[in-house]
Amino acid sequence: MLTVDEFCRRYRIHRATFYRRCAEGKGPRVVKIGKCTRISEAAAAEWMAAHEAAPAACA
Repeated sequence: MLTVDEFCRRYRIHRATFYRRCAEGKGPRVVKIGKCTRISEAAAAEWMAAHEAAPAACA
């Protein structure tokens, strides 16, 4: 299980971006353990695979 900070470091996104994407429904599946938010390795891999398959927004 990854912490939010570990997830953000691994995928090189800002913490605020992580929470914004979660609020938009575009973040990885998370597990709440008390006040802690965790992301499983499987959920992180699924999130990454979904973003790799998405069409690029860059020109």
